[in-house]
Amino acid sequence: MIGLDIGGTKCAVSVGWETEEGLHIESRREIPTDHNIPPYEILKQLCDMAREMTDDFSAVGISCGGPLNSRTGYILSPPNLPGWDDVPAVDIVRELLGSEAVFLQNDANACALAEWRYGAGRGTENMVFLTFGSGMGAGLILNGKLYDGTTGMAGEVGHMRMCEWGPVGYGKSGSFEGFCSGNGLAALGRMLAQEELQCGRRVSYCKTMADLPAVTAKSIAQAADAGNEDARRVYALCAEKLGAGLAVLMDILNPECIVIGSVFARSENLLREAMEKVIEREALYHTRTACRVVPAALGNSIGDYAALSCAAYAKKECVK
Repeated sequence: MIGLDIGGTKCAVSVGWETEEGLHIESRREIPTDHNIPPYEILKQLCDMAREMTDDFSAVGISCGGPLNSRTGYILSPPNLPGWDDVPAVDIVRELLGSEAVFLQNDANACALAEWRYGAGRGTENMVFLTFGSGMGAGLILNGKLYDGTTGMAGEVGHMRMCEWGPVGYGKSGSFEGFCSGNGLAALGRMLAQEELQCGRRVSYCKTMADLPAVTAKSIAQAADAGNEDARRVYALCAEKLGAGLAVLMDILNPECIVIGSVFARSENLLREAMEKVIEREALYHTRTACRVVPAALGNSIGDYAALSCAAYAKKECVK
């Protein structure tokens, strides 16, 4: 199988196949995402790379940040891919690689498939995957199947408004993505740092107003891990909103498992305690006690697993 992982910073091509033990990735190549060339040229570069890597494949999976329509195969103006407006990605890849078995999913759904088939959600029937990377999206496995809704837009939990104030995420202030994403954490940290600095108080992760643009989720986490309370406060606020969002998902979907990637997987120690307190307060007893919240298991390889999981799904759909 061939997997194409399309991101705002980099794009990757992977080649692999399923085994009884899981997924074997034979080879992988990546390129930086060039925003100065049209989407067709980037897709052509990726397909050319794929052809160089193998000429023997049965299906192609494409994982890309949303919004997109998995049914029509169109990528619909993702915020991290300017210029990718109504791109018929599946048709282009079918033409370039000569395969009808091409399947497109947003990265949250693709990662949900990967963690469900090969990672932390293996063996479950009902699982939610949350990206918690530069943005926040969800992939839903319900009753043993990927659920993507009427137009492929199910799982856009980052758009939920958690409160009337807060960082902007997914075009909405105070959204789930605004509080619970890498970009959201950085924005929240900058908001709180600016307030403190204007009052003449010291901020551990931002020395001066000129340093505000350099604040990231990682730099705040480093200060928090060093014991600085102002940095820990940023993560505590994030954790409270995370817990509130998870409680809603638990009560509505009643999953066995919620798998969370990226920032949560790296900074679980800063998020879990406050998150669990809110879940205990907000979620129904019978939904929260039936659900475990765990970090993603596939680590830095999850993008490759995700794209190849789309290909595996495509193979099954073509057989049907």
